[in-house]
Amino acid sequence: MKIECSIEKIKKALSSVERVTGKNLTLPVLSSILWVATNKSLKLRATNLNIGVEIEVPAKIEEEGIVAIKGDILSSLFSVFQSDSIVKFELNNDNLSVKTKTNSILLKSIPHDDFPTIPLIKGQEIIIPNKKFIDGIKSVYYSSAFSEIKPEIGSVYIYPDDDMLVFVATDSFRLAEKKVKIKQKLSFDGILIPFKNIVEIIKIFDGIDDDLKINLQKNQISLSLENIYLTSRVVDGNFPDYKQIIPKIPTTKAIVLKQDLLSSLKISNIFSDKFNQIILSIKPKEKKFEIESKNSDIGENISLVDGALSGETVSANFNYKYILDCFQSIGSDSLSLELSGNNKAMIIRGVGDTSFLYLVMPMNR
Repeated sequence: MKIECSIEKIKKALSSVERVTGKNLTLPVLSSILWVATNKSLKLRATNLNIGVEIEVPAKIEEEGIVAIKGDILSSLFSVFQSDSIVKFELNNDNLSVKTKTNSILLKSIPHDDFPTIPLIKGQEIIIPNKKFIDGIKSVYYSSAFSEIKPEIGSVYIYPDDDMLVFVATDSFRLAEKKVKIKQKLSFDGILIPFKNIVEIIKIFDGIDDDLKINLQKNQISLSLENIYLTSRVVDGNFPDYKQIIPKIPTTKAIVLKQDLLSSLKISNIFSDKFNQIILSIKPKEKKFEIESKNSDIGENISLVDGALSGETVSANFNYKYILDCFQSIGSDSLSLELSGNNKAMIIRGVGDTSFLYLVMPMNR
């Protein structure tokens, strides 16, 4: 192997690839990044068996070759190199020589024969603008459960609905749903991508303005665009029939400015108890929307929120953090809050935005 490449391009690829290296004691090769130099490009591969990624880097290939190097060492090394210069790599006795203007380094390699292949997924194909797909998962993934005890809710559920791709996540305390319009009419049973893999997908693909090609198989999904190819394990399970818990006809509705509600929640946070509990009361006849919080060690607070209120008087306790989380998914300046009685679930939407729905369950008093 003999290669010459831009440090900046290697550094950018390493920042994504190194993230998915594994920490598997029985298969130490997973902690490495596989370098494959063929034709006119260099491919960097990494996998932890749940997720795998390959990034192609433009390079001058004088001699082809394959080598595996520990990912954390590569990441640390290239993080201190100046980006505006060239680096030369050469394989000497199975070790990798790295030369820049000011450094001459020899990196010990790892036997690469046991490095797992990253499968080429061939199944139903979906073409969607990358920004739409990333927006879909970013709008809901924070509502997934962190626990792996119930993998079906520790995932983001994606399914087709006519010309929409629907993204849903829940941890049983709150639920987020985002609908993204696409050009294809799709038909598949829906897939569950584990939360941990969703986080890596966002970090690797976020900000890229191109069409994303998705291929689906029973147990795996692949995402590819530009010079990136990623595969992820798919959870074998059934997502809850969440539509049954969404109230159809609310009895109380409040339309408020997002910034007003945000300010009131931040003040309430100061006085909330160890369970982050607030009391939300909507009194349309009195034209009052109150958010109350109490802490026996600090004090108490009642904040009034201006808004257009209608329906019956209701009161419910909520975890204020769960309400705050959905603000990142709503671009509208105004919010619609809907309740169906005392201590019942609340639905939050952006006014004029039918693509996003957020449900938060009340807390027990």
